[in-house]
Amino acid sequence: MNTYIELFLTFAKLGACTFGGGYAMLPFIQKEIVEKRHWATEEEIIDYYAVGQCTPGIIAVNTATFIGYNKKGVLGGICATLGIISPSLIIIILIANFLEAFASNPLLQHALSGIRIAVCVLILNAVIKLFKSGVKDCYGYLLFLSALFISCFKVIPTILIILIASGLGILIKQIIQKKEDHTS
Repeated sequence: MNTYIELFLTFAKLGACTFGGGYAMLPFIQKEIVEKRHWATEEEIIDYYAVGQCTPGIIAVNTATFIGYNKKGVLGGICATLGIISPSLIIIILIANFLEAFASNPLLQHALSGIRIAVCVLILNAVIKLFKSGVKDCYGYLLFLSALFISCFKVIPTILIILIASGLGILIKQIIQKKEDHTS
């Protein structure tokens, strides 16, 4: 199969089969891209998530774009992006046409409540996987807890938390590397 079509169809399937937005899609993207297709390693997918979170837009769309670009350049990125957003666009257009008639339906309201709970579980699963692969030492735990505390109390904007954490990550790794160089 043509790689561009495969990128489009793979991400269209992911976009059609997952509810709850970008974070809820992360476990499915990981399973499909790392475990099934071997288009990226576990480390690479975590890096894509991190960069996808730091760039404007939806994390799943950004991640799909990075994977497509890494696989087949700009056109691959476009195919993956179109694939992941196409199902949502189609569904939104269909729902918009019928929303007025079904918005007050109690059955629909209960179904949406159940979906929200399932989405919370999927997001928690993604957070646990990211935590396990991203936090590797005591400095990582300290940085994680600091960022968590600051974000929970909205002390500073999220983008600043990300920038400060990335800067501290670089600084800490450089200090550790210098200490290791001096002891060897």
